Amino acid sequence: MATMKSVQTAAVHKVEVVDVERPVPGPKDALVRIRACGICGTDVTFLHMGGMPARAHAGGDIVPVPLGHEPAGEIVETGAEVTGLKAGDRVVINPQDAPTGIIGCGGKYGGMSEYLLIENAEAGKSVAVFPDTVPFEVASLNEPMAVARHCVNRSEAGPGDKVVVFGAGPIGLGAAIWLKLRGVEHVVVADVIPSRLEKALAVGADAVIDSATEDVTTRLTELHGQAANALGQPRPGTDIYIDAAGVPAVINTTVNSAKWGAKLVMVAVQKKSDDIDLGGMLRSELTLIASQGYPTEIFEVTPELVEHHERFAKLISHRVPFSDIHRAFELTLTPGAAEKVVVSFDAED
Repeated sequence: MATMKSVQTAAVHKVEVVDVERPVPGPKDALVRIRACGICGTDVTFLHMGGMPARAHAGGDIVPVPLGHEPAGEIVETGAEVTGLKAGDRVVINPQDAPTGIIGCGGKYGGMSEYLLIENAEAGKSVAVFPDTVPFEVASLNEPMAVARHCVNRSEAGPGDKVVVFGAGPIGLGAAIWLKLRGVEHVVVADVIPSRLEKALAVGADAVIDSATEDVTTRLTELHGQAANALGQPRPGTDIYIDAAGVPAVINTTVNSAKWGAKLVMVAVQKKSDDIDLGGMLRSELTLIASQGYPTEIFEVTPELVEHHERFAKLISHRVPFSDIHRAFELTLTPGAAEKVVVSFDAED
């Protein structure tokens, strides 16, 4: 029996590398050698719990989770009934298409493994092929950039809009890139970490706000001009607020700053917060829009990721070899230590 190494949750805030059976593709499947896999905030959530509750157990027992839902790799074997894909194809993966559960998010398989079985492999549905001009590490950004793209799509931002993105992590910066590629006139990024704000400017943001030291409403008025809410009270001329931070201060700041008819798009996982000032929302007729996942965007983003791969590569702060996997997760668990960690796998058997 051939085996492979795979990463799963262990104790709280710990991962372990386990030897598991290497999957064997059936007639409709493909086997992918993983070459890179990103670490995401969802992985950190599983680490905080030490796994996830088993649905089959009434007592809610915590069971290990095979990790990794941002993989990119190379097909090494296809089943006899697979068409449109072949050994040697470099692919990004749709983790939500797996029939045995979302890859790396409670499903049978995790992408932080030497090999990954793609069940019912189908180009454009479960995987998308990308050229060798794009490094595997950059290709692994496909999934989080689909999340960011869906957020921007939900905002319906147009060229004449003025937008602020709260949170200069991978999703926030990805949203800023998509907004500029969409032709949006002015994009501001707000964060409390100066190095992240520098990165925001590097990927194309028009301006940044250090919300730890600057008054956000005042700065937005300086950048976007002055407008008013429904009662005529002065407000910044910002059209769209994007929450990629998930902290109560963002919601409160938006409600207090929003002009008449502004939009707030929530893409970050929301932390428990105080009550929202619904009266403040009413005074601005603020539209609240939730953005979850990527209903259609998972492979819509791939051609543009390929075209602008050097720009997206700037989002990666740390490239860590699989042999140093524990350090990769320690970096991700340490607040402010890393923006985006991607794990690289040796190409050799």
